[in-house]
Amino acid sequence: MTVTFPAERTVLLTGAASPRGIGRATAFHLAELGWNVGIIDIDGIAAADTAAEVSRLHGVQAMGVGANVADREEAVAAVDALEAALPQIVAVVNFAGVSSPVPYLEVSPEEWTRVQSINLDGVHWITQRVARTLVRHGVGRIVGISSVSAQRGGGTFSKTPYSAAKAGVVGLMRSIARELGPVGVTANVISPGPIDTDIMGGTLTEERKTAMAADGVLPRIGTPRDIAAAVAYLISEDAGFVTGQTLNVDGGLYMH
Repeated sequence: MTVTFPAERTVLLTGAASPRGIGRATAFHLAELGWNVGIIDIDGIAAADTAAEVSRLHGVQAMGVGANVADREEAVAAVDALEAALPQIVAVVNFAGVSSPVPYLEVSPEEWTRVQSINLDGVHWITQRVARTLVRHGVGRIVGISSVSAQRGGGTFSKTPYSAAKAGVVGLMRSIARELGPVGVTANVISPGPIDTDIMGGTLTEERKTAMAADGVLPRIGTPRDIAAAVAYLISEDAGFVTGQTLNVDGGLYMH
């Protein structure tokens, strides 16, 4: 049974207000493809400003709200507000996350909890709330953002707490895919390699980009648009038979 998308459809994006972030680039790319956009970010003002710019540039409906996704009540309230204001929610993409360059033997309880709560708990709370809507309508796309760090055991700017949380995202999405598949909802993961954003300790120099690209098979690191294009596919109608999968967008850094 193939369920078609409604003519007016909305995608929710968490963590999509950072000026040079993957989420923000994805918001504009999806709006260009006709998606209405809801943005949830810890910075509510930036979320609202980004949504206004998306709407102005691409003529879609867009709204941004502030929330700490690690807080279940805030996460649920944010989705409630966006659902009330925008057309039918068909997809959610969980970009919100934090880095953690702390060496394992120096990881404090506070650092462990901070990273897990945002990078894994937050994905769960947002996804669970959105999934209730997707199941009710019998169609939906869920995307989690993992990392090559989870697949290779670190080896990137962020270390163990980050890798553990991002590995958890993979398990979470696979289980959701199994549970919700029978009711028309897919769940997949995108696993980026090094991407030219500021999450890895600030704006990257050309020298650092070259060094980071050396591990892959392509002569560059990724761009936010590389990830946005992967998201566009996984939340499309055409991806209706793809679920429980991890799409590596990493320049060949991890092959399996």
